Amino acid sequence: MTLLPETTRRIDAQVAQAQLDCRTPALVLGVVRDGALVHLASAGEHPRPDADLQYRLGSISKTMTATLIMQLRDAGRLAVDDELEEHLPGTGVGQLTLRQMLGHASGMQREPEGDWWERAAGADLATLLAGVSADKIAYPPHTAYHYSNLAYGLLGGVLERLTGKPWVDLLHERILGPLGLRRTTYAATEPFARGYVVHPWHGTLREEPRTDTGAMAPAGQLWSTVEELGRWAAFLADPDPSVLAAGTITEMCAPVAITDPDSWTGGHGLGLELYRDGERVYVGHGGSMPGYVATLMVHRPTRTAVVGFANSYGFPITGLGRRLLTTVLDAEPALPQPWLPATAAPAPELAELTGRWWWMGTSLDLSWDAGELVAHVRGERVSRFGAEGTDRWRGRSGPENGEILSVLRDESGRAVAVDIATFVFTRSPDEVP
Repeated sequence: MTLLPETTRRIDAQVAQAQLDCRTPALVLGVVRDGALVHLASAGEHPRPDADLQYRLGSISKTMTATLIMQLRDAGRLAVDDELEEHLPGTGVGQLTLRQMLGHASGMQREPEGDWWERAAGADLATLLAGVSADKIAYPPHTAYHYSNLAYGLLGGVLERLTGKPWVDLLHERILGPLGLRRTTYAATEPFARGYVVHPWHGTLREEPRTDTGAMAPAGQLWSTVEELGRWAAFLADPDPSVLAAGTITEMCAPVAITDPDSWTGGHGLGLELYRDGERVYVGHGGSMPGYVATLMVHRPTRTAVVGFANSYGFPITGLGRRLLTTVLDAEPALPQPWLPATAAPAPELAELTGRWWWMGTSLDLSWDAGELVAHVRGERVSRFGAEGTDRWRGRSGPENGEILSVLRDESGRAVAVDIATFVFTRSPDEVP
């Protein structure tokens, strides 16, 4: 599919204005819809951007580190509520849980000891661990959101200790290879954009170092392109189950911590940032390394995303990506899926369950769809139930997700009530269950 000309004109205008106002050598953003890059907007000539030019991902690397952790969780190798001590003993911060570290609710200080880690040669895991002690906890755990790059360096250590393989090898084996991300690499691979700091007064460029961050690589090392970051965005919207289950991605999008408790416009899940924009919630992450910034912004319900890069430190790309995604969704809302007729009626004992039921004057409408019972309460709250046994159904989605719907029958076998989590609905509003 393609975007409408008016939509692309508005996107191009915003990108051009942002490059002019914020003075970045090069700026490129891509719009992804239904798994495909449908528009590329760029501005600047140093170098001229295209979809295959590498930039540094920065902290977007954390989304892949978190995915590796969740793969091991799904395989039964760890639990997200495991304490760090179980996997990296002797650090002095071992009481912190993997969940707290993934969601930046551990209270751990932001950076490791030593020089500014993004500009210095990285140390190995043993050296990183030697610098971690109890005084690295800046806040009591889970009392406040506190972003920590150090936490993700330690999560990379957990991955290495559990598997016996370096983080980058796991990344290629479990994510980059299966998804065909050949231009997403540990180190810069030509063609790539050089990264700069723009002088505030005379506009000259200072090229920044492209460091190997060593044991801190899981927090921000990777390089990628608009085309491949767009494919990663498409994966987060509609995951390949051979890499990670859809339900696990959904779990990663649930808030662990709210970043602004006074206004509730943002939060952090298990490795993914959450952004509220009106009635929509976007997921993704921002990234920055010396000379580079990046954005990954995904609206999962419509499988729409904006990804992008600039090659100057400090450019406000996260806000721009968010505005562009909202522009697309406002201008071209996703079309609803068409209704399709059923191929067969349910069996009589199931058809008997459909129709209207009542509890305390509240209506419950049960219908049959694709082998599941669908419950509508007051026509608003919608839950789906899958069969779990004779007259027993388990909630699969909606407010009753996980709850049990039981069918109650009289002596003749006629269904006379349905019990949803102890709320008993009967056929008449006048009946008292």
